[in-house]
Amino acid sequence: MVCGARTQAREISGAISTTLTIFEDSELTGDVTCTVPLTMPGANPCISFGADHLKLRLNGYTITGPVTPPTGCSLPSDSMYGVGIAAIDRSDVKIEGPGTIQHFERWGILVGLTGHPSSQVTVKKVTAYHNCWSGMQTFSTSESNFEENVFADDAGGSNGASCGGT
Repeated sequence: MVCGARTQAREISGAISTTLTIFEDSELTGDVTCTVPLTMPGANPCISFGADHLKLRLNGYTITGPVTPPTGCSLPSDSMYGVGIAAIDRSDVKIEGPGTIQHFERWGILVGLTGHPSSQVTVKKVTAYHNCWSGMQTFSTSESNFEENVFADDAGGSNGASCGGT
């Protein structure tokens, strides 16, 4: 007889001041406030997937970035920018709501990146609200599902970049 034990997910809440890279299934257990500084070229995410085959459950909580668009938003020429959640070079990862991602310098969610593709990404029941450029941006992404999401009041601080809800 084989009996499976329930695996405990990593619990996330409170303030995040350096990128939190997850290597196991994780879940929000409270609201998150991100103050990750822009120190590296490219995306400086609040939460980043560090491995394939992971799930991040938002559980109805909110991830809030450091800006209030249009103030503090990234310029198209900026080489460093903030995002809420990044899934770059990842396969079979899931971001499951309900939950809200808001107030980031570029995108609430970034999936893939030129030269760093992602596949089999699921984003479900997530609200991206009041992010500077778009609620979600996908680059080099294939075989993925984005369903029952809400993108509202994004792109108010795109500073001329071609942006919208997704």
